Amino acid sequence: MTNLISLTDPRSPAAEAYQSLRTNIEFARLEQPLHSLLVTSVDADTDKSRALANLAVVMAQAGDRVLVVDGDLRRPQQHEIFGLPNQQGLTTWLAGEPAAGEQPPLQKTGVERVQLLPAGPATAHPATILSTKRLAGALGELRELADYVLCDAPPVLAVTDAALWASQVDGVILLINAGSTRREHAQRAKQILEKVHARLIGAVLLNADRDAVLSGYQL
Repeated sequence: MTNLISLTDPRSPAAEAYQSLRTNIEFARLEQPLHSLLVTSVDADTDKSRALANLAVVMAQAGDRVLVVDGDLRRPQQHEIFGLPNQQGLTTWLAGEPAAGEQPPLQKTGVERVQLLPAGPATAHPATILSTKRLAGALGELRELADYVLCDAPPVLAVTDAALWASQVDGVILLINAGSTRREHAQRAKQILEKVHARLIGAVLLNADRDAVLSGYQL
């Protein structure tokens, strides 16, 4: 797998920032259940997929069973990050009515306690695959298989997919890129998430300076 700072340099400020994010999620979990999380971004300039993978690693290092779901059916990245095939995945699993007892095509990542459900082959109609009923049923099954289900999705302002995911998960983390994401765009993304009654756990600023990958961000 490629250059996940939480694996290659776990004592670095960047890796410690992911650990702090995990701790904050644990505190949020005390208020109400938080088994499924959407990690998305305001715009395409943010490396949300690698951030999600690093978060998955630090959660697993803390002893949690983590299932990474690549719900970005338009530009999937998780299988590349973990160096795994993408022939089977979310699209093949949700394409039809799953047979009783049929398991999702999960893959071991090489990181202990982290599994991946890749996006699967490209589909012409991602939003149809992610219909509310199908997505709700799939997440219900996946929650039974791990302590945390971390879902990747396209940027909020790009397409409707992120809003579909946000309406079904227990919480949302919104990633914002320092120096490129405009405040009005971040505000617009927040409004879109609020419109679908998403539980916004927090917003995170990426690449705030040379020494840190993550820092708090107030919307």
